[in-house]
Amino acid sequence: MISRRSFGRALGFGTGAAAVSLAGLGSAQTASAASGAPLGTPAAHTGFPRLKQVRAGLLDVGYAEVGPAHGPAVICLHGWPYDIHSYVDVAPLLAAQGYRVIVPYLRGHGTTRFRSARTFRNAQQSAIALDVIALMDALKIEKAVLAGFDWGSRTADIVAALWPERCKALVSVSGYLVTNREANLNPLAAKAEYAWWYQYYFATERGRLAMQDKDLRRGLTRLVWDTVSPTWDFDDATFERTAAAFDNPDYAAVVIHNYRWRLSLADGERRYDALEKRLAARPVIGVPTITLDAERDPFTAPGDGASYRDRFTGAYEHRTLAGIGHNVPQEAPAAFAQAVIDADHLLGK
Repeated sequence: MISRRSFGRALGFGTGAAAVSLAGLGSAQTASAASGAPLGTPAAHTGFPRLKQVRAGLLDVGYAEVGPAHGPAVICLHGWPYDIHSYVDVAPLLAAQGYRVIVPYLRGHGTTRFRSARTFRNAQQSAIALDVIALMDALKIEKAVLAGFDWGSRTADIVAALWPERCKALVSVSGYLVTNREANLNPLAAKAEYAWWYQYYFATERGRLAMQDKDLRRGLTRLVWDTVSPTWDFDDATFERTAAAFDNPDYAAVVIHNYRWRLSLADGERRYDALEKRLAARPVIGVPTITLDAERDPFTAPGDGASYRDRFTGAYEHRTLAGIGHNVPQEAPAAFAQAVIDADHLLGK
């Protein structure tokens, strides 16, 4: 299997070398997935060249941007407890293929700030999705490929479902993640509930206080990394680069509200009621889509994508990544980048 480091040297990152096709790498990783060999390799990059800020809707959004300014846009969305570094190796792979890659900090993370101290620190799903629309408007991006995992998958799914004219194609880890709060009131099997331990911790005052305490927060999020990515051999420096994003002054409020809202333990805002009503109906997604399941992710549903296949009505492919855990883009960046490129060309097949 081609490693990330050797592939980076082949592309000549930082040397001005011309971009090459990812086709060979994609086939190599597909073969690895089929054989059960792990797709993850040591990280080739540790950061982005520089960060930018832009006023977008309710936020002053911090984001990384790589690739040609006039290239086709790809917006990569991170999850929890992660940040833009989940895409630190994906972004240069896509940039080398001519894409303009935008990787924003979600609300409450990193350098993204609320523009007003009076704004409710809301993290319900429709509010975060509207952040992406506002960012696209601010950057004058009419249409983009959207790619994400965890909170990022949910957000990308919602944009694709409600504003398909803004989404050229979609890559969604774990498939269809639009939250149905009524369904969330029903208990799951014990093993599934066990994986969600922190969601219930956050429903308590103890959990809220833990998220406000820097040391306890780091210990909790590091434990989540260890348990949901059991095969990922990351080092302390990799975790700390991301954990710095958790020092955002609104981080605890946003995270706690997100998980409490999902369990109907916290209210959203009435201005989003119409959108949430549409989302409760589980709208289908008609844009070209590739869904990714990570074999070692405890949140991956059984059935190889069968449980959500009917939610995708356009051109579609599903892939399972053997040996990979929850943080798919950082654990298997080449496979993730290949999925973005392939989703962008699904209609041409």
